[in-house]
Amino acid sequence: FGNRAVAYNLRFHPLLARLKSLLAGAVILSATAYVGQYLPEWRPAVDYRTSYSASRRLGGGVLNDISHELDYLAWLLGPINRVAAIGGKYSELEIDSDDIFSLLMRSENCPAISLEMNYLDRAGRRFVIVNTLSHTIEIDFVASSISVDKKTESLKVERDDSYRAMHREAVSPASPNLCSFEEGLQTLKVIQAAEIAARDGKWVNL
Repeated sequence: FGNRAVAYNLRFHPLLARLKSLLAGAVILSATAYVGQYLPEWRPAVDYRTSYSASRRLGGGVLNDISHELDYLAWLLGPINRVAAIGGKYSELEIDSDDIFSLLMRSENCPAISLEMNYLDRAGRRFVIVNTLSHTIEIDFVASSISVDKKTESLKVERDDSYRAMHREAVSPASPNLCSFEEGLQTLKVIQAAEIAARDGKWVNL
């Protein structure tokens, strides 16, 4: 993008847009996010062993590959400033990149964040749950639903909606939701902190 933005399209997902509006002004207590899908089923026409995802040298591994979660958590909850993690290559997938990462984090506006990312979930799941002082909010990307406390609403979401919205904003005069170059660099710092935390078994401050 001409205005030095990073293509984190999930910021433009209708469910996350709704969640962000619900969190405006709220006191946020905790957040839990999960994303998992079986790597051999990601690209049915491609042998997963030949994809960049399978190669650490090519930038594969869940921590890099699915960093959308790190971006949208910081977008929703404020910059991440502390990280602990465990992760690595634990399965029998024929890859040399990490297939599981679990992170504990603290951000500017949330004292307790947990995130699991994996290449292993045969069912394929992607969700985030946020507890505020007043409500529990859950969005399920697969079911295209949002729940506030015990009330659930389904939204009609097409696969490419977030990409279209991102590109429309990229060419518009105002682009408040685009991931800036600086925010993208901060996500890379969180990834590096998680790798250090997992390697050394300690919390890392950013």
